[in-house]
Amino acid sequence: MPTAPQESPPPKRRVRAAPRLFDGQDLTDDRFFGPPHGLFSRQKIKAMAGRKLIGADRDLEDSQFQPASLDLRLGKEAFRLRASFLPGRGASVEERLKSLEPERLSLAGEGAVLEKGIVYLAPLLEHLDLRPSLSGAANPKSSTGRLDIFSRLIVDGSEAFDEVPLNYRGRLWLEISPRSFSVRVREGSRICQIRFRSRNAKQNSLFDFALPDKDIRRRHEASPLVDGDLKLREGLIVHIGLSGARYDIVGYRAIKNGNVIDVDKSAGYAAEEFWEPIRARRDGRLILDPEEFYILASREKMQIPADLAAEMAPIDPAIGEFRVHYAGFFDPGFGRGADGRPNARAVLEVRSRDVPFLLEDGQPVGRLVYEKLAGAADELYGATATSNYQGQGLKLSKHFRDYRNA
Repeated sequence: MPTAPQESPPPKRRVRAAPRLFDGQDLTDDRFFGPPHGLFSRQKIKAMAGRKLIGADRDLEDSQFQPASLDLRLGKEAFRLRASFLPGRGASVEERLKSLEPERLSLAGEGAVLEKGIVYLAPLLEHLDLRPSLSGAANPKSSTGRLDIFSRLIVDGSEAFDEVPLNYRGRLWLEISPRSFSVRVREGSRICQIRFRSRNAKQNSLFDFALPDKDIRRRHEASPLVDGDLKLREGLIVHIGLSGARYDIVGYRAIKNGNVIDVDKSAGYAAEEFWEPIRARRDGRLILDPEEFYILASREKMQIPADLAAEMAPIDPAIGEFRVHYAGFFDPGFGRGADGRPNARAVLEVRSRDVPFLLEDGQPVGRLVYEKLAGAADELYGATATSNYQGQGLKLSKHFRDYRNA
C-alpha cells in the first residue's frame, strides 16, 4: 500500500523582538531623533543616554537630567595650568595638556581646593558619541556663575570653547578658574551643563538658532513672557533693577578675602562673610568698579514657555563696557507663576572691564535669546528639588543662607 503523505510542519512564526526601552521609550525607533529639530528636552537626552550616545565612567544620576540640559560631573583629577588653551584642529586636549607639564591634583574623597586666579583643567566623567545630526553647547551652571567661577568646556580638535561639533566622539574636559573665591571641588561635582541640538542637513553650517523677534512678539501676545512692556532687539531686552525703598538691598559685591567655599555644600555659609550688600539709592544709580564682581537682578519678571529655552546673550558693546550673566541656561518652565504669568527675575552676574561704569535703574544690560525645543519638555523647571531659583528675586547662589536685611 502506498504510504500516506506526511503533513508538513506548520511554518514557525517569527517572534518580533521586544523593543529595547529606556525610561519607557523605544530606543530602536530612529524617529525619536528625527524632526522636529531643535534643542533636546529631558526625555530626548535620556534617550541619548539609553542609546550610549552619552556615556560615563560612573552611572549617570537621574538628577543630572534637567528640563533641557544635562549636568556634567568632574572626574577623579584636575591639572593646574600656566595658561588657558584650545587644542586646535586635529589635536587632542591630552596632547596639548602634556606639553604644558601641568601639576596634577586628585579630586578623590574630599577633593581639592582650586585657588582663585589660577587656571585648572579637569576631565569630566561623561563622554559623547554623537550622530552627524547632533551637536552640543555648554554653559556654566547658574550656581557656578553666582560664585564667580569661570568655566569653559573643551573637546578634542576644538577651535572654540563650549562647543561640541556635529558627530563628535570623545572625552569632555572643563577649564575652571575661580575669580572671587577659592573653592573646594571633588569627583562628581557639577560645575557646568550641556545642551544638545538636532539639525537637519540645511542647518549644518548655521550658528544662530535664535527665535526671530516677530515670533517672540507673537508668543508674548498669546501669553506674556515678561510682566512689562516687551522691548526687542534680536531677543528680549533685559533692564537692570536698582530702585527700591530706602535701605532695600538691590545687589551684592563680592568680598574677595572670604574663606574657601565647598561647591557641593548648600546653605552652608553666612552671606555677610562673602558679600557686601548694595542698598538702593534715591537716584537709582550704581557705579561699577573695574574688575569687581556684582550680583544684580533684572527689573522685569519673566517666564520661559514649555516648548522654548533661553540664554542671556553677551552684552552689545554699544550699550556699555561690562559683562552680564555669563552663566546659566534658562530652562523651559523657569519663572512660570501659579497663575501662569511671569514670576521670576533674571539674576545677573556683572563685571565691569577697564574703567568705572555708571549703571542707572532701567538701563538695558543684555538680551534674552530664545530657541525652540525639538518637542516640549516632559518636566519643567520648578518641578523638582534641583530647581533652586524658581520664583526668584535678587538671590545669591544656593551655597549661602539669606542675608541679614538689617
